[in-house]
Amino acid sequence: MSMNTKQGYEQIGVAVTCRGFEEYARMFGADLRGPAAGRVLDIAGGASSFTADAEAAGIDAYAADPRYALESEALVREAEGEIAVSAAKLEKLRDRYDFSYYGSLDRHRAGREASLRRFAAHYGDPVKRAERYAAASLPRLPYADGRFDLVLCSHFLFLYEDQFDERFHREAVLEMMRVCKRGGAVRIYPIVSLRWTPYAHMDALLDAVREAGGTPGFYASELPFIPGSELGLFVNL
Repeated sequence: MSMNTKQGYEQIGVAVTCRGFEEYARMFGADLRGPAAGRVLDIAGGASSFTADAEAAGIDAYAADPRYALESEALVREAEGEIAVSAAKLEKLRDRYDFSYYGSLDRHRAGREASLRRFAAHYGDPVKRAERYAAASLPRLPYADGRFDLVLCSHFLFLYEDQFDERFHREAVLEMMRVCKRGGAVRIYPIVSLRWTPYAHMDALLDAVREAGGTPGFYASELPFIPGSELGLFVNL
């Protein structure tokens, strides 16, 4: 995919990202404080430390990503490279992004590096890796129906609209609903593409969600870093 940097963030393939617990809490606007959060699934978690951070806080957290087929050293190397590449891209776009939470590009990068270190320690533990991380990807997840109280997807669905079509997005969201229990919730953030434009097929997707028994809506994010990323999507089951 190629684009003018004035109109978005240039990215070929799906980036492996590193975000921590507090960023997730702000992005998803969900109560992730302690065991009351229930069993949580982070889809497309990449090298984010959310699962490690959440478990340390007493939350029963899990993560799914196709990159979990990689050994720890290989995944960490890829994430380190992505941090450097991303920092260079953001340097050129710093006037378009909202750094009010991070403070500066240097602090943004330092946070990514710290998150990666926590992820590496957790994922590098063979027991934790076997228990908490699944090499899996949407739209097919290796979990039983209704297994999770809260199902999250950060910076994958909608963001990569130019790489994944409408059918993929519909099937992916319905799959997230399948593994979420009744009374639980699905949350996806952000709902804009890498071109910083709203997802083009949202109305049709919301209809499919309703037909499948979900109640969709939008919530305000507390971390609108990407231009136009003030909102996320929720589906209550």
